[in-house]
Amino acid sequence: MAAVSLDNVTKRYGATAALANVSCAIERGEMFGIIGPDGAGKTTMIRVMCGLLRADHGSVRIADRDPVREHRQVSERVGYLSQRFSLYGDLSIDENIAFFADIHGVADYELRRDRLLEMTRLMPFRARRADRLSGGMKQKLALACTLVHEPEVILLDEPTTGVDPVSRREFWKLLAEFLGQGLTIVLATPYLDEAERCARVALLDRGRLLALDRPAALQATVRGATFEIVAAPPRRALEIARGHTGARQVQLFGDRLHVQVDEDAAAERVAARLRIEGIEVASVRRIVPTLEDVFIERLGAAKGSA
Repeated sequence: MAAVSLDNVTKRYGATAALANVSCAIERGEMFGIIGPDGAGKTTMIRVMCGLLRADHGSVRIADRDPVREHRQVSERVGYLSQRFSLYGDLSIDENIAFFADIHGVADYELRRDRLLEMTRLMPFRARRADRLSGGMKQKLALACTLVHEPEVILLDEPTTGVDPVSRREFWKLLAEFLGQGLTIVLATPYLDEAERCARVALLDRGRLLALDRPAALQATVRGATFEIVAAPPRRALEIARGHTGARQVQLFGDRLHVQVDEDAAAERVAARLRIEGIEVASVRRIVPTLEDVFIERLGAAKGSA
């Protein structure tokens, strides 16, 4: 039985469909990513899962329960980390964890607390007030508070947004450890490099489910070949490459173009055109498409069929 399942779920805000007939089943012990830009419906999907929002249509099950009708039982088995997790700044690390343990009715939480503090490397700072922690330390404390009642499933809504790269890496190491303990992790993120760490991902756009599969399987669906062209100036290179008929899709990633073509020779023709136009081309190489390449292609296909 799935840890979380959505069956034709729709959630509207007035005339806007934040979720439109979304279905998915998340397996126990799986790390599942919900991917999409701002406004895609990621937060709504997470909140519907944990029962904070009631779906207008369709059914939702989490930990084999209805998250709205059986909200108390679900909250005992599910941990939820929102975009703006509310730590109490005037309380210490220990006091914050104690508070959240009390909310969930956990009496003998001390061993669990100490294990979480060791895993998050917060033990030396346990007496420090939360408002004196760095952004990365606050997120690790928020995760500890979310896990103190030993949930089966945790729902994380953009947990690394605004966190520095080093803290992001540490946070992901923690998630990998908890995943190894059998926890089911559902993660909403706008970062596609993070999504590639998930077992499966759902690509969302304006409430619609564009695709759902393993990252490698989705990457394999991109048509033709994808090439990376390092060129300067990059924005001028983008304009020229998009005007070249041999390229089906061209996107800019920093100083690099991702060029999708039907045949390998077409990429060299794009590079040749750039050089003719005075663009400096440092390198041309075939690459595995990224999830962002997948998302852009699926988005184009969805618009074409609309």
